[in-house]
Amino acid sequence: MLKIVSACIVLVCVTFCGVASAADAGFSFEDHPGQYLDVLLDGKIVGRYMDAYDISTPERRTETFKPYLHVFDAEGKEPITNGFSPKGEFPHHRGIFIGFRKITFNGKEYDRWHMHDSNGPVDPKTKKKGATLGEIVHLKLENQRADADMATFTSVTAWNDENAKPFLTEERTMTFRRAPAPARITIDFTSKLMPKGDCALDGDPEHAGVQYRPTNDIDKSKTLYVFPAEHPNAHKDLDYPWVGETYTLKNGKTYSVVEMSHPDDPKGTKWSAYRDYGRFGAFAAHEIKSGEALTLKYRFLIADGEMPPADVIEKSFNQFTGESNATPQLTVMPAEHSAPAKPKTPAAK
Repeated sequence: MLKIVSACIVLVCVTFCGVASAADAGFSFEDHPGQYLDVLLDGKIVGRYMDAYDISTPERRTETFKPYLHVFDAEGKEPITNGFSPKGEFPHHRGIFIGFRKITFNGKEYDRWHMHDSNGPVDPKTKKKGATLGEIVHLKLENQRADADMATFTSVTAWNDENAKPFLTEERTMTFRRAPAPARITIDFTSKLMPKGDCALDGDPEHAGVQYRPTNDIDKSKTLYVFPAEHPNAHKDLDYPWVGETYTLKNGKTYSVVEMSHPDDPKGTKWSAYRDYGRFGAFAAHEIKSGEALTLKYRFLIADGEMPPADVIEKSFNQFTGESNATPQLTVMPAEHSAPAKPKTPAAK
């Protein structure tokens, strides 16, 4: 009888004392259809894919005009990336996202970064085309799998024109794995872009590519960037294999993230990696012919606290690429300070 009682005590403790049960171990999903998909590790949220699309009001449409991936803190309680915040700085920068400021298709130009165009009807007074709101719309989830070692899913999206018709479709695949200490998680982000005809993707490092945006609640004075180069110049250099960033929130918590570019990505990739509010990432202009596709492959290494050592980063990069590069020399640089906001000129009466 004593043995049976002891076993029951152990069972109760495993269930109620905060120890993960067998059902919670490893990766899993919790879907909230029409809102978001949570990715969990050992019962805690590590990522949240925001896939809502709601045009019931103008405000709700702006909030949901692009899908993106939130990264969560180690407790699984709060995102450490930026979401929609109309009062925040650059609210169109959201989590891990992809976009291009200048997309040329069928004689028209689309902005799938800021998410607005100038393809509306011509104003008879100004003789200029009116503004239209751009959209990238999540259509469905595919290839959704999770087990003890990884979780992966594909979001099929439509990049719509001014008539809500897709001029480009995308298969956006995100794969989560545990990362070696002191990092916590790796997220592989693969985007297969398939236009309906000849298409040119363009913009600039500040407004195009695959990028990471920390939460808006950041201490700008403490943002640092890490480069695998001896004398880096992010404004001029091309084709960094990876770039890292360490940022600190106003609550004092620090996070580090490394974005890695696969060797199969387009050559001539430029990196935006100097803004103090923390948005950084990789961009390369590219033309896609009708019937062809462009596949972009990136890995994000997420750590709580300081940047992992160079050998840990390079090991993850080599696993991602299948290469065997030696550990590079690192250079740490403080972020460039943002220019103060210009005072608004009172409207003429």
